[in-house]
Formats: sequence, structure tokens, C-alpha cells
Amino acid sequence: MAVPRIDQADGVLGFGWTTPTGEPARLADLLALPDAEPHRWLPTHLEALDDVLIAVTGALGEVLGGGRAPRPEEREDLAAAYVALDRAVLEYARAAEAADVLGVPRDLRAGQILGTAHLVGVRARYCLGLAGVPPFEGELDTPGPGMVGGFAGLHRVDDAQPWRGARWLVVTEDGRRLPASLSMLLHDSSGVDKEATLREHREALAQVTEAVDGAPGSPGGVPRGGELEAAGAVDWLLFDWVMAHRESESGAGVEIRSGKVEDATMIVAAAAASVAVRARFDPALLPLASQ
Repeated sequence: MAVPRIDQADGVLGFGWTTPTGEPARLADLLALPDAEPHRWLPTHLEALDDVLIAVTGALGEVLGGGRAPRPEEREDLAAAYVALDRAVLEYARAAEAADVLGVPRDLRAGQILGTAHLVGVRARYCLGLAGVPPFEGELDTPGPGMVGGFAGLHRVDDAQPWRGARWLVVTEDGRRLPASLSMLLHDSSGVDKEATLREHREALAQVTEAVDGAPGSPGGVPRGGELEAAGAVDWLLFDWVMAHRESESGAGVEIRSGKVEDATMIVAAAAASVAVRARFDPALLPLASQ
């Protein structure tokens, strides 16, 4: 029996799916075929995405890690990398949603691989000057040398507009607002209730994801013209989460330390929302806007 397969052109980063007769297709649509095998095809997609990550980090690891600026000829490779990763992330997320209806359980490894893809994609866009702006950027004070005392908290830009995002800040006794991160709170701060901190971050990320992933201009969603800010909001909260859950400080691999499938599903949804909202204004992602 002929089955769908992954198609990858020689010398081209990324991959796509084809029907049994060879026509290009989305994985979510293939799951509607008679005798579809989502329990096999979804993991196959993850393996192919993992291969792309290995190729990208192997070729551009020094640049992505901030070791040096990209050479002119590497800028095209960085652009191809984030587009290939974004396409594969969104395609997997939409297929996983379709598989939910079929009773296919969510995969813990999906959160690890899509979380890593988000981290690498953000770094690639940062190198190209295309990364979104984090919440409160340009409004915060600069930390001085040495230890800083204060109260850490997750601050929302606007409670009435969740799509604008949130960010961990430290507010000092003299009223300064300093940037913080989830990793700093979990690993470098004393007196932090780590479980409560993780729970608060999860709730904020889920709230922003839901708002960003809504239809353009829908109530509570991203208004037209707010897409760039919304992309920065969801990018930051997810990037902050995956940076705090890497396998090592020098690596990009993401762990699901809780062992909870819910955390993996959260990462998949947020990564897809990031791609979807950026597809509204990034010309390189416009073909994804209808997915």
C-alpha cells in the first residue's frame, strides 16, 4: 500500500510531506486519509525536525551561540534555518491538533524538540535583526554591579490586553525595575518558591498563547497592527521558559523536567502561536498564514 512520505530536496534545508501519489500535502490533511497512521507519522515528523536542528546547529552553532557575528554568506543560511524550523513547527502543531480528535495521545518529546526549535529559531532571527521585542524593552533600569536586592515578580504589560505579554522583573526598594529571567529565579536566587514561580509562568504563557493564537482582530486577541508586539510577547515567555529548561548551559536541547505531557503541549501551542502571528507580517512566512 502506498503511504505518504517526507520529501526533502537535495541541498535545501527543511522538508515537506507528499501524498501517496507524490503531491505536496500538509501532515494534518494526511491524517484524514483512510488508514492514516498518526501514531507513526507524527514521530516521523519529529525525527525529521530533529535532523534539521542537528544540521542547523552543526553549521551555525558558533553564530547562534553568540560566539561571533554572522558572515555575509551565512545570513542567507540563518534565514533559511528559521523559515524551515517555523514551517516544521507549525505543521506539527496543526497535525497534533488533528490527531487529538483521533484519540492520539500527546508526545512528551514534541515539547523537547519544538522547544529547541523555538530557541534556535529565535537565535537565528536575533542574528538577523528580526527577533521580536520583549515586553517592557526600553523601559527598564540597568542593574549595577554586585548583588541586587528587591522583589521579583511576573509583571504584565496590560492586564486587559494579555497578548501584550509579561516579563519577570525585580523591583528594588528604591523603585527601580530591573530585568529578570525564569532561569535566574530558579537557579540563582534565594527565597524563591520554585513551584509557584513555574506555575505562574505556565499560566502567563498559556494566557498569552491563547490571545495571540486567536483570529486577527477577535475580541481579546491581537488587534490589527499589534502583531509585532504580540510576537515579541509570546516569543519572550516561551524563550524564557526553554532557556531555563536546557539540558546544559552551553547547549540548546530542551528538557521537560516535570515529566508532564501538559508542559510539552504548552510548548507546542506557544511555538505554533509564535509562527502563526509572525506569518501575518514576515514575508518569508506568508505561505504559512493560512495554516
